Amino acid sequence: MFGRITPKIRFLCAPEDEGVIAPPLPAKGHLPDWFRKLPPVDTTKLAPGDTGLTVKRCMPFLDAMMTGYVLPLAATVRLEIKDGGKTVTAGWDFDKTMVSNHGSHQVAGHPNGDMPPCKFHNYWSIRTPEGWSCLFVPLLNRANPVFEPVAGVVDTDTYTAPIHFPFFARGADGLHELEKGTPIVQVIPFKRDTTMLEAEIGSESAAEAVERQKIFRNTLASPGWYRRFARAAR
Repeated sequence: MFGRITPKIRFLCAPEDEGVIAPPLPAKGHLPDWFRKLPPVDTTKLAPGDTGLTVKRCMPFLDAMMTGYVLPLAATVRLEIKDGGKTVTAGWDFDKTMVSNHGSHQVAGHPNGDMPPCKFHNYWSIRTPEGWSCLFVPLLNRANPVFEPVAGVVDTDTYTAPIHFPFFARGADGLHELEKGTPIVQVIPFKRDTTMLEAEIGSESAAEAVERQKIFRNTLASPGWYRRFARAAR
């Protein structure tokens, strides 16, 4: 009897880059230091009704950070930001291009339209099984204060060339050093479906109201309930 074949996402680089450029990592293994070091709350100093729970106990917050993979900066980059992000120059000592610049006319009308879009060059190609794509987003719940990547979706089952990542400089004026391995984007693979869920908009039934209230009250009664409930439902 044959076992089930698990779909895989493959991150591939040129042979000369293996062991030189920073590798992708599962997002769950790249939680930020501030999250890991979040101290417990002194419950004796809390206001009435405050449980003292931190985001460490918030499963939706944590699940967002742990979903998918993190693509890092291949090598150290220096970004010099001037005029509130309207002028950005980049430097690096690596032997491959790390950042390129574009004209602001390419994003005319965008809220950040007065900032020229830049682009991080990535040297990992991504391959997914047939019917799978990847959503690329800024790291969820842990934004970088220096740059803001632009989100996008790529059909990585057919487009297998390296994908570069546009971004806007968000840091204060000055020189910013982004070390090799700095996370650029979060990669979330998903299976495409030609059928979108049809939306039903209206008021809930009596049974749905009872279910909603039960779930809400269970969440209040036990902070760990959602974790058990969500995992049991999978």
